[in-house]
Amino acid sequence: MSLRSTLLIYCMFLAPPVLAHHSVSMYDMAHPTTVTGVVRKVEWTNPHAYLYIDVKNEKGEIEHWAIEIDSPNFLRHNGWTSSTVKAGDTITCTGGRAKNGALTMRCTVVRLANGLELRA
Repeated sequence: MSLRSTLLIYCMFLAPPVLAHHSVSMYDMAHPTTVTGVVRKVEWTNPHAYLYIDVKNEKGEIEHWAIEIDSPNFLRHNGWTSSTVKAGDTITCTGGRAKNGALTMRCTVVRLANGLELRA
């Protein structure tokens, strides 16, 4: 085994584990935004699930929002299932909107039509 291979193996075993963290720095979490709309699509995927909703703005125009929520594992621990929110449902999402003005948000709470609020 070469010195280079030995050093590589040595570094792999001694390196501290790195935990993945997905930053929310692109979202304005200090000033929550709330939007209500009709679910167009749900992506129940890792590392974060997404809700795509159609929101009617002040002018009556439809805006297509992408709502980032937590991982399916985290959501399950907070009462969600993959069918909690379905296409056609009306929901209200509260969270940090993208700082660049894009129609996307890092959601912290989803309120269903029946009034139930779930941590997202």
